[in-house]
Amino acid sequence: MINFNGNILENNKLLSITNRGYAYGDALFETMKISTGKILFWEDHYFRLMASMRIMRMEIPMNFTMEYLQSQIESTLESNGLLNGSARVKLIIHRNEGGLYLPETNDVSFVILVKELNKGIYEINKGFCETDLFKDHYLSPSLLTTLKTNNKSINVLGSIYAKENKLQNCFLLNTDKQVVEALNGNIFLVKGNVIKTPPINDGCLKGIMRKQLVEIISKLPDYELEESSISPFELQKADEIFITNVIVGIQPVLKYRKRLFKTELAKLLIQKLNIKIRLG
Repeated sequence: MINFNGNILENNKLLSITNRGYAYGDALFETMKISTGKILFWEDHYFRLMASMRIMRMEIPMNFTMEYLQSQIESTLESNGLLNGSARVKLIIHRNEGGLYLPETNDVSFVILVKELNKGIYEINKGFCETDLFKDHYLSPSLLTTLKTNNKSINVLGSIYAKENKLQNCFLLNTDKQVVEALNGNIFLVKGNVIKTPPINDGCLKGIMRKQLVEIISKLPDYELEESSISPFELQKADEIFITNVIVGIQPVLKYRKRLFKTELAKLLIQKLNIKIRLG
């Protein structure tokens, strides 16, 4: 079952071929994790979505309050028997039909999709993760690259490249040849007691999990956090690298080219992340 503009429908609802999300990528989305019925970091997701809609010049409906959208997510979970379970939720906002590049309206519609997850808590993914650089295309740093829009062609092509080369992920570069993020999340690099993550103005996604870890790391007494550019050269000198997103939490990178990495800090941060969720 899906939620289309507040109506619970069978998951065979057809969108028009002229839907602006399909025709022009004129859409935003938020991917959220539900843990035993609780929307993790809901406030952060909500305010990022509202800020993104303003940047995209979408008209925010008067009823798009935090409480309203939460109730719509919960009703969709309930219709799928997941109200008290763990799930992945995708909330998509698209500008309504009409016009070509220039829209006829800035009004919006929404779709909510849910999919069951086996576990709600975060655990270290023990699967092997080997990465490399994806250099066929580059991100151009701007406010738009920080948004979760339907324009994800670089991520799609990078994912195909990774599969063809038997990699589990790739790092994306911006036009200044700095490492910006992974295909499916933000990146953190550890060297000694310094933890680096690319700044937002380098073009990386304004990630929700990135925000949680920045807050956690800033309170660690033995580490120094730097939001600064990361060069490809630094990857091979790192002690540890990990990728973050709200579904997986923290994914340690075990190999980049010939370099192997440790996972000690990632394990520590997973513990502190779960504590933060329980206390939140």
